Amino acid sequence: MNARTIRLGLAFALVCSVWLAPVGAQPMGAQGEDFLYKVEPADTLEALSLRYTQNASNWRELQQINHIEDPYRVPIGFVLRIPFRLIPEVPGHARVVHVTGEVTIEGRSLQAGDTVTAGQALHSGPAGVATLKLPDDSLLTLSPDSTLILDRLHLFQGTGLTDSILKMNDGSLESIVAPGDTGVGRFEVRTPVTVTGVRGTRLRVSAAADGVRNEVVQGTMAIDTPKAAEFTIRQGQGAAIGPTGENLGIRALLPAPNLPVPKRTGGQWGMTFPPVPGAQAYRVRVTSDPDGALTSSTSDFTEPTVQFSANKPGTHYVFVRAIDDLGLGGIDAGMPFEGRIVLQTSDGRPVLSGSGQAIGLGET
Repeated sequence: MNARTIRLGLAFALVCSVWLAPVGAQPMGAQGEDFLYKVEPADTLEALSLRYTQNASNWRELQQINHIEDPYRVPIGFVLRIPFRLIPEVPGHARVVHVTGEVTIEGRSLQAGDTVTAGQALHSGPAGVATLKLPDDSLLTLSPDSTLILDRLHLFQGTGLTDSILKMNDGSLESIVAPGDTGVGRFEVRTPVTVTGVRGTRLRVSAAADGVRNEVVQGTMAIDTPKAAEFTIRQGQGAAIGPTGENLGIRALLPAPNLPVPKRTGGQWGMTFPPVPGAQAYRVRVTSDPDGALTSSTSDFTEPTVQFSANKPGTHYVFVRAIDDLGLGGIDAGMPFEGRIVLQTSDGRPVLSGSGQAIGLGET
């Protein structure tokens, strides 16, 4: 299998949930204190009121709010506003599905399998990464040196949609939102100078002293700042926001690097690839899953020659993106590689040391 075949296969695995999804209307996220729904054929205000507010008689208020003449003939594609105050919600929680390095929650070590509820704060150390799963299967990956507060985490009663508000004063968050194509209830990331509302599925938000960086890999996001009216960035775009909320620029994300097949040298893997025009650096992430959500390490390189490894056996994945002069990360290129080589028994089980760790080949 050549490098191009591997890249295309991995790329297909990453985006098939978007491109193979039906084009029909669905819940569209939120704007302010309103849930947004794009009307489908045969929808009526009474039916939508019953579905989302659990009370069919609320159709009259929806008619008034949305200035609709005939409640039985709502235009197809019309974006209907439903106030959150009308939507019954129940408390929800996130489940920790992956932790690498030092990550704490309310001052104690975070472990895979833990639950996180509204109001709790997570902090990752210099090599700490954690991935949370929300009730709608959204995945949130907290990068190293980051602090995240789940300010709000509720469920729309009877719909499977979540109402999630995340606060991040520093660090980076990568999200795969509602991957089952169920649509978005509310998913917002709030930093000191931005409110980012998700209309799509895959986004990144980073907050630091020099401002906020927003990147959309799939879907769209709406951004509100103190110095600008809400604006939208679309798939394949990024926006840099200054420390007081000024818009420093919206631009296309840098393309994915053209990666060769990785080569192993001892316990390390490495590769050199053609420079991406406009790149100032390259970010390399190693994950245990082909979607890039379960990150085990992150490293930055100034040149298109990179090294990486995985401490556990089995198939792992390396993702590389170019970083531009505004600090916006580009599109990921991904490749599979094999992790640490360990001694095995005749039935395929790893040989363990006295401390219970797998023994790698060449180790004593």
